[in-house]
Amino acid sequence: MAAMTATINVMLAIHGKKTTPIDLYKPLRHYIAQHYSEREAQDAEEDLQAVQHMRTDIERASDALEARRDLLQQYFRALSVMESRFPISNEKEHVNTLYFTWYDAFKPGKKATQQNIHFEKAAIAFNLGAVQSQIALAADRSSPNGLKQACNSFQFAAGAFSFLRDNISMKASGSSSTVDISVECAGMLERLMLAQAQECFYEKVLVDNKPSSLCSKVAKQVGLYYEEAYAALILPPLNQHFDRTWIAHVQLKAAQFHAEACYRVALQLHDQENVAEEIARLKAAGNMLSEAKKSGKGVVGPLLDAVSKLEANINRNLDRAVKENDRVYLMRIPPVESLPSLPAASLVKSAAVGELLDASKEKMFAGLVPDSSAKALSKYTEMLDEVIRVQAEKLQQESEIARVKLREMNLPDSLLSLEGSTSLPEHIRDEVEAVQIDGGPAGFEAEMRQLKDLRRVNEELLVQTEEILEEEAREDAQVRTQFGTRWTRPQSSTLTKSLHDRANGFAANLKQAAESDARIGRTIRDNAPLMAILNARPFLGADRSFPSNAWKANIVIESK
Repeated sequence: MAAMTATINVMLAIHGKKTTPIDLYKPLRHYIAQHYSEREAQDAEEDLQAVQHMRTDIERASDALEARRDLLQQYFRALSVMESRFPISNEKEHVNTLYFTWYDAFKPGKKATQQNIHFEKAAIAFNLGAVQSQIALAADRSSPNGLKQACNSFQFAAGAFSFLRDNISMKASGSSSTVDISVECAGMLERLMLAQAQECFYEKVLVDNKPSSLCSKVAKQVGLYYEEAYAALILPPLNQHFDRTWIAHVQLKAAQFHAEACYRVALQLHDQENVAEEIARLKAAGNMLSEAKKSGKGVVGPLLDAVSKLEANINRNLDRAVKENDRVYLMRIPPVESLPSLPAASLVKSAAVGELLDASKEKMFAGLVPDSSAKALSKYTEMLDEVIRVQAEKLQQESEIARVKLREMNLPDSLLSLEGSTSLPEHIRDEVEAVQIDGGPAGFEAEMRQLKDLRRVNEELLVQTEEILEEEAREDAQVRTQFGTRWTRPQSSTLTKSLHDRANGFAANLKQAAESDARIGRTIRDNAPLMAILNARPFLGADRSFPSNAWKANIVIESK
C-alpha cells in the first residue's frame, strides 16, 4: 500500500505483481519448427526475439511509470496474438514446457504457476491497473493539470481492473491461481480506483468554490464508491487476504465522505435557515465519524488528521446551530433515521481500455496461421468471453438478490437470537441503562410533565408578544387618524410584518410540538405494562441473556 502524505487527501496506489524469469523463445520456436517448418521458424525469428525482450523488460520492472505502462499494453497485445497461434498447456501436442509464475501483489509470499496464457494476461492486466494507479498517485494534485492527470489515470486504472474482471479472471482462476486476479478482487479495485477518481473531482469543486449542494453530491458519490469497495473487502475471499490497515483505510474513507456530504449540505441548510435539518445532518455526520474512528487502528496519520479536522468543523457548526435553535428558532429536530438519503452525482467512469489492448492490427506471427483460421478462433474467443461475462453478471445479480432477501428476513441475526446464550445487543443494553438512570417509566412521565409546563410558558410568551404587536398597531392607527398626512412614519403592518411572520412560525412549531408530545404520551400509556420490565434491576439477569420481549421494549425506548 502506498499513500500520499501531503496536505491534500490521502489516496492509495497498488503495487504490481512480481514474476520469475522465463524463456519464451525456445519453447515457441520449437513449436513452430515442429508443427510448421524450420523455414517458418526462421521467418518468425524477429517476432520471437521481440516477445522475449518484452518479457525480460517486464521482469526487471525498472522503467519509468509511463514507459512501463506502454510496455505492458504492448506485451498484452502480443499475448493476444500468441493466444490464437500457440496453444499452451500440459498436453503433448501443445507448448507444454512453458510455465508462468506470478506472486500475489498483496501477499508477496504466495505464488502460483500455470501453463495457461490467460494467467499471464491476467497478471499483465493487473499490473497495468497498478501502474496507472501509481501514475495517478505520483501526479501533483495541488496543480490543475496534476489533478486532471490523477483523475484520468485513476479512471484508466479502474478500466484495467474492470477489463480484468470481465474478460480474463474467470479463465485464469482455479486452485493454482492467486486471489489478487480473482473476479472479486478486480471488482473491488475498480470501485477503489473510481472512488479516488471521484475524490479528485471533489478536490476540484472545493478549489473552484462550487456551491455546497454540488460539493455534497460529489462527496456523497465518493463515499458510495468507497462503501462498495469496503463491502467487497469484508466478504470472502478478500476478508482473509488483505491487511487490516487496508480495510480500515477504505472504511474510514467511506465514513469521511458520507460525513463530508452531510457537512456540506448542512452549510446550505444553514443559509436557508433550516436549522432543524441542519442539526440532524450534522449529528448524523458526527456519528458516522465516531463509529468509523473506532476501527481506524493502523490508518496513516494524515488521514486521521483529515478526519479529525472534519469532525472539529462538524462539532463547531453543530454547537452553533443548537444554540441558535434554543434561543431563536425552537424547531423540532427530526430523528436522523427519518432523513432522506442525500443525492449523489457520479462524475467518473471506468475508462474503456479494450481499444488500447486490441491486437487485431498486430502483425506479429501473421504467417503462422491462415487468416481464416485466426478469425474463426478469434470469433470463438469473443463468443466464449461473452458467455462467461453473461454468466458472471447473472451470478453477481443473484448473489445480490440473495443478500437482500436475507436482510429482509433479518438473517442470520434472527437465527442467532433463538439461541439461549445470545446476549442482549450492546446498543440496546446501553439504551435500557440510560432509561433506568433517568428514572425508568416514571422518568418518562416526569419529562412529559416538564414538556407540558415548558409548552405552556412558551404559549403564554407568544400570546404576550402578539398582544404587544396588536397594541402597537392600534396606537399607530389612532395617531394616524389624529394627525392625518402629517404622520409620515410607515404603517405598523409594514414595520412589524417580519415579526408577525416569525410569530406565526413559532405558533406552528408549538402546535407541531404539542401534537408530537401527544403521540409520545399515547405511546407511553399504551405500552406502560410492557415498559414495566425496565424497572427490573439488573435488567439482563445473571446470565446476561435478554428476555423475549426486550425487542418490543426497545421499540418504546427508541420512540422516546
